[in-house]
Amino acid sequence: MAIESQRKSFFKRIRGQQDAEDAEMSFIDHLEALRWHIVRSVLAVLVFAIAIFLNIDWIFDKVIMGPTQEGFISYKLFCALSHKIGMGDSLCMPPIAMKIQVTTVSGTFMSSISIAAIGGILAAFPYLCWEVWRFVKPALKEQELKHTRGIIFWVSFFFFLGAAFGYFMLAPFTFNFLYNYTLGSQQILDYKPMLSDYLDSIIDITIGSGVAFELPMASWVLARMGLLTAGFLRSYRKYAYIALLVLAAIITPSPDWGSQMIVCVPLFLLYEISVIIAARVNKKSDKKWEEWS
Repeated sequence: MAIESQRKSFFKRIRGQQDAEDAEMSFIDHLEALRWHIVRSVLAVLVFAIAIFLNIDWIFDKVIMGPTQEGFISYKLFCALSHKIGMGDSLCMPPIAMKIQVTTVSGTFMSSISIAAIGGILAAFPYLCWEVWRFVKPALKEQELKHTRGIIFWVSFFFFLGAAFGYFMLAPFTFNFLYNYTLGSQQILDYKPMLSDYLDSIIDITIGSGVAFELPMASWVLARMGLLTAGFLRSYRKYAYIALLVLAAIITPSPDWGSQMIVCVPLFLLYEISVIIAARVNKKSDKKWEEWS
């Protein structure tokens, strides 16, 4: 509490409420607070990383290699949905019998370290957001603090929602399509991907989707700053939808419209949520401007 009080005093000085010399002296306290935020964040990541490393065999078999297994839940659900809505086997993807190779002595150990580190960051993500918010909090005014209520929950919610979408939706479609894609004679090609390549792919898909699903939060922040309006998002809606349809056509294994729309629908909803958020923020900003005028 003492450090936080000092940091609040520091930001007040920066705003000109006290002389510049005192503000410069308090800058050391500001850096000290930052150091402890970083230390606590690293410790949180380490705790989760160690827990994952101790269970690395189960994590690798059930989680990392999950999208490549025939009994993966997404394959079952898509196939069941396809038959239920009368699309036959359109969404039933062929099984994958992927064999992964390691060409370096330390390959498996370094891959275990990578899995533990990335898993630790993902598991500690809400806590990391909380530490960032605690660091920024003293710089915010009382009115600004009201608008940050629940921000950690929503940032974490959209990130994990996106990560789940990437893992359960995009990863199975992507790996199934790429693995079953043929070029020339199958007797000539022997497809055995590297473990590092596979890990990079699934990490990029999962984390990339998590970041992409932060679009509503990004819209909220940009709209609050006056850099984004709902009118802008509405005017470019058709171009955004076309881009999403092209992306769905690339990653889905079959060219039918059903499988493409299943991938696109969550992204369409995200875009529309961003429009609604931007509209609400713009409306509040216009109301405040009218009151001030």
